[in-house]
Amino acid sequence: MEFPGRTREPPVSRSSLILWLYAALSLLGLLIGVARGDNNLFLLDNRNSLWLLVSPLVGVAAGLLVVFLTRLCVHRFTWARRLHRDFRALLGALTARDLLILAAASSVGEELLFRGALLPWLGLLPSSIVFALLHVGPGIRFLPWTASAFLAGLLFGQLFLWLGDLGAPIVAHFTINYLNLNYIVRVDLPVESTSVGGR
Repeated sequence: MEFPGRTREPPVSRSSLILWLYAALSLLGLLIGVARGDNNLFLLDNRNSLWLLVSPLVGVAAGLLVVFLTRLCVHRFTWARRLHRDFRALLGALTARDLLILAAASSVGEELLFRGALLPWLGLLPSSIVFALLHVGPGIRFLPWTASAFLAGLLFGQLFLWLGDLGAPIVAHFTINYLNLNYIVRVDLPVESTSVGGR
């Protein structure tokens, strides 16, 4: 029952929740950076980077390589097709706006925290492990996603160490998330029979 003059609050949109979540990750990264005495998480060791214009191009190339390998796995391996279908069911209907916001917010928020704040403090391997732990899915069937997040964390971290700025990791992360999420939402893979074998 609604009383006259009282309006119901509209539910919080998925895009708003995504932005708040990754804003919190970004803020956590900034706070860790400040606590370590590092006020510029974008540049490694506050050094001047000669790669600021090159980093995004390297990021796109690295991201496209990972997307290609992901598609190859989906076409060749049963576990990858199963993971694709599970993610499709988990994500539900995402609008083009949701996809863009999710890819952009996750790439900036996660890179500020895991590469910008944690990598210089913990090192490449530990920060990649923590990154992978953030990507533990609801059930054992999502373990390949966790393992791939660990490998992606190593890649993003190595790009950060090599180029000295977060340009390449952010762009690579965005490219992977945006293209893979679009593919998952757009492509409905048929359910396979169990007689094929689980390569």
